[in-house]
Amino acid sequence: MGAVDGYTIDDTIDAGIVVTLEAVIVAVTDDRPRILTVASPDGPMLPSGPLDVEGDRSLDQGMRRLIDEQTGIGARYVEQLYTFGDLARSRSGPPGREAQRRLRSLGIGYLVLTRESPTTARWVDWYHLFPWEDRRAPADDTGPTEAVRTWAAGHPERAERAQIVFGLGETPWDGVRALDRYELLYEAGLVPEWYVDHDQLDRSTAGGEPMAKDHRRIAATALSRLRGKLTYRPVVFDLMPDTFTLSHLQRTVEALAGQRQHTQNFRRAAERGGLVERTGRQATTGGRPAELFRFRRSVLTERPRVGLLG
Repeated sequence: MGAVDGYTIDDTIDAGIVVTLEAVIVAVTDDRPRILTVASPDGPMLPSGPLDVEGDRSLDQGMRRLIDEQTGIGARYVEQLYTFGDLARSRSGPPGREAQRRLRSLGIGYLVLTRESPTTARWVDWYHLFPWEDRRAPADDTGPTEAVRTWAAGHPERAERAQIVFGLGETPWDGVRALDRYELLYEAGLVPEWYVDHDQLDRSTAGGEPMAKDHRRIAATALSRLRGKLTYRPVVFDLMPDTFTLSHLQRTVEALAGQRQHTQNFRRAAERGGLVERTGRQATTGGRPAELFRFRRSVLTERPRVGLLG
């Protein structure tokens, strides 16, 4: 019996591959998108573990089992993201016997949407991991963009890529390119994970809060996927209470998109687009009364693309 990447495994590792399931569990609380992490000797990591090849009927069932075992929360929406198998993830963790050193680790990532609830795991602000992705406040150009310009200077191909990915100059910012931005920062040596993967002791301090293994790359993949889905699927309602104000809905979308939305255009998309319906009740707050809405599920049968972002 041995351990690789923090997972206990038996002699089946001689086959050369271990499959793990890794969940990016997202909630939005107080207008902040947050993901669930668990502690490890190498730093925070996503809730994850090996696939039970005999007991898990499907990958999704295995993922739900691990979420329940490690967090105890209920998953409202589960979607497979991508399979991650870079060589660096197989080199992480303590050295072991020869079979372990030959092991190739494949991680199957999942995007999970829920509502925040008490758990033994730790909720982390998404923008502590990716501070450059939150553009709801006026843009501060002292973040990684200057370091990116320095990395790209004198290299036309790098400069074009940086311009497209980071929205430099007249190029508009594209929120869906969150993964592209993280991968550029990794390639430029501007995130701590690059130094870990290359066995260097120096650490970059410019790249947000690091995670163990390649879990921040998996989280960036989930951020890109979720932002993209906001344009054509009503996934945001899996993060909302049963009834809500339009202001609450708008702030939640803005939190995920990392950008402010034009209020009248947003309300027009929500109401006239048939995504919400009035409940006839009002929110009980200390300020001005606000009407309560709910998601109108029948819109799913009326048209194929249902989104809140253009």
